[in-house]
Amino acid sequence: MTETKLEKHTVAPEHAAKFKEWIASRGGVAVWRSVDLSDPGLSMSSPALDREGNPTPKPHWKLEETPSRIITDPNDIEVITGKEVKRFHIGVRMGSQGLSLKVTDGSTRRIRAAVAKAGNGAWYELDHSTQEAVIYAPAKNVSLKDWNG
Repeated sequence: MTETKLEKHTVAPEHAAKFKEWIASRGGVAVWRSVDLSDPGLSMSSPALDREGNPTPKPHWKLEETPSRIITDPNDIEVITGKEVKRFHIGVRMGSQGLSLKVTDGSTRRIRAAVAKAGNGAWYELDHSTQEAVIYAPAKNVSLKDWNG
């Protein structure tokens, strides 16, 4: 039988202290994946146990009934600090129900191309105040165990 090596889970520096606390006192970090076909990339993390020691219920209706993974070793989590590599204006449109704004198809293609060009591990965030896509590339990775925020 072959052993499957799981990828390290990643966390932004602003959430690292919370993840450390969950591993130390709440049974670990539960990783939840999306079951919503319109939001397949969504994932969320929560403490594995609530304050009474019971398994944490799923944090959102879009997520699977049970976590896909519970991480108890801080070496299995990397804290990733990013550096901004590109910023550009994006187009938005009203959603189909008229209640939300959506990125246009053309801007979505530009965002995906910019993330791919930025390299492995790159991501984007939307700056709603300036209506811009901000592309980030990983600048520094450190194990949660070694992280001193």
